[in-house]
Amino acid sequence: MMTNFILAPILVHMLTAIILLFFWGKVQAQKIISIVGNILAFILCIRLFNVTQTHDFLVLQLGGWKAPFGITFVSDSLSSVMVLLTAIVSLAVGVYSTTALNVSRIKFGYFFIFHFLIMGLLGAFLTGDIFNLYVWFEVVIISSFVLLTLGGKKMQMEGAIKYVTMNMLASTVFLTAIGILYGITGTLNMADLALKINSMENKGLVSVTALLFFAGFGIKSAVFPLYFWLPSSYHTPPSAIAAIFGGLLTKMGIYSMIRVFTLIFQPDDFIQKVFIGIAIMTMITGALGSINKRSVRRLISYLIVCHIGYLIAGIGLHTEIAFVGVIFYLIHDVIVKSNLLMITGVIQKIRETIDMQRLGGLYMDYPKLSLIFAIAMFSLVGIPPLSGFWPKIQFFGEALKTENYVLLVTIILASFVTLFVIARMWSEVFWKPSPKPLTDEIDRFAQLSILSKFALIAPITFLSLVSLYIGFGAESIYEISQKTAHELMNPQLYINAVLK
Repeated sequence: MMTNFILAPILVHMLTAIILLFFWGKVQAQKIISIVGNILAFILCIRLFNVTQTHDFLVLQLGGWKAPFGITFVSDSLSSVMVLLTAIVSLAVGVYSTTALNVSRIKFGYFFIFHFLIMGLLGAFLTGDIFNLYVWFEVVIISSFVLLTLGGKKMQMEGAIKYVTMNMLASTVFLTAIGILYGITGTLNMADLALKINSMENKGLVSVTALLFFAGFGIKSAVFPLYFWLPSSYHTPPSAIAAIFGGLLTKMGIYSMIRVFTLIFQPDDFIQKVFIGIAIMTMITGALGSINKRSVRRLISYLIVCHIGYLIAGIGLHTEIAFVGVIFYLIHDVIVKSNLLMITGVIQKIRETIDMQRLGGLYMDYPKLSLIFAIAMFSLVGIPPLSGFWPKIQFFGEALKTENYVLLVTIILASFVTLFVIARMWSEVFWKPSPKPLTDEIDRFAQLSILSKFALIAPITFLSLVSLYIGFGAESIYEISQKTAHELMNPQLYINAVLK
């Protein structure tokens, strides 16, 4: 009975989406139904995480068909961490959306598509079948494309075209890699693939297939050189949609990369060098791209690209300590990036712009609110003992230990650039005097009702507190990361759990 629990969060989001169809156009009812669905899914995801941490692996074979012949769902440490992060962010963004989005977008079916998107993310994190991973990817891409174009503004459409074009390319590469993998192994179950791929004699074909997977997941994660679609599209939708995209969608590609390159493929020296080389270039291009950006949203978009490089580097180093850093940084990054993108929406409510040249004086006008925002901003920088600091220690140590000095210098450089641009953002947006006195502007935030203000600020405060917990409770996060890294570096544990 415990294994049947794996599907519960997925089914809750699916049922919530279906119920929302019966309340099409009824804005208030949709908000209430969505919040209830998110809270219920959040509770179920916490339960799934706790049970998985206790039992290590939960495996569900749908229809009673044993692996590798049936459809398999697996919850291990990595899956359960990603499911919990998805639940935290979706609850925060769901509440935030009730005020942040205008009525017309909600009437067009925002919450309906939102829950299908979350359902797709949860399915991708829990599937034990490589083809079903592709299917869940497509659910997410279709949902995200609808969300990106919701409202139909010209800037949104331009960003959406770039987004969907690159994701279609990634899906094509991904599906091609799956076809080759099935052709040479005759199976799609990940655990069975892990066994059969090791017995393949044609190692060259295996390496080419591995690189195809890396290319497909890399495009979805916005790595160098095909990263440009992310900063071109993530600044166009409303902040609630951008928060889901920036926090979770790029991490779905990283999750898949971790899963495939620890379970199915064991990277050789060449593939590890490819990972590290791409990681270095991703960090450099993301960091340099953020330096001259005046739009807060564009700046954060380039930092998303830059920090994806940290995760790719950790996978490329391919040691247990490096994976501890990857998991810890993944937990930190999902929470902080989602929070920062929601913060941009509140800034825009207050000042009618997110252009730093036209901003200023927020600390003077909203000191308490500014301090809440500061937690997210300086957690991203990694000022000790905030959440971004601890995983970098693992990256620094492993880069030094494996004598990857160029990687070490690049991580340090990217960290300094992050500090510089966030400090400049704090100075421009919060410290400097406002170009216009607040009395000369229409402060839409001040005109909101208490309930509406709560719906905007409570999710940001919630994620800021989660960030503080990650930083000050680093020992417990480190234990989870260590357990996850141990499972990843010992794939036989996963294989035994699935194939018995």
